[in-house]
Amino acid sequence: MSRRTLLKVGVAGGAALLLGRWLYIATTPKPASHGTLEASARTMLAAIIPVLLDGALPGGADAGVAYAETLAGVEQTIAGLPPATRDELAELFSLLDFAPTRCLVAGIWSPWAQASREAIEAFLVSWRDSRFALLRSAYGALHQIVLAAWYANPRSWPAIGYPGPPALSTE
Repeated sequence: MSRRTLLKVGVAGGAALLLGRWLYIATTPKPASHGTLEASARTMLAAIIPVLLDGALPGGADAGVAYAETLAGVEQTIAGLPPATRDELAELFSLLDFAPTRCLVAGIWSPWAQASREAIEAFLVSWRDSRFALLRSAYGALHQIVLAAWYANPRSWPAIGYPGPPALSTE
């Protein structure tokens, strides 16, 4: 195969992938209101949260409640962001939900619900340490939103020795 043929095939394949991605975004239903994550974004976050908060989430019976509260906190945090930022996060979630781009950009070959902890950790580390600023900032956004949601939760405070906000005096 000549270089010219390889280049034509590569350009055609890239164009087909971009067209498929555009069609996927154009036909994917949008959430009814801002602040409500799509099911696919919730599934992705459900896979990422335990990896990002490894060692911070409590064990035992409190683990499921803490996890659910963190997911709700992420959703609440996103709802409070400016519309342009919410749109960028929606694009990131959509990119990570679409199988071809998820495989190529994140290296996650299975759907999020079946992704292994090791694969998710490798994806997060590769984005955190990427030479591309866009991937590093996408990692930073995911990391900051998840950690902010967890550490804003009073359930996390005893583990870090935070007594909670001071009481306001009514005098």
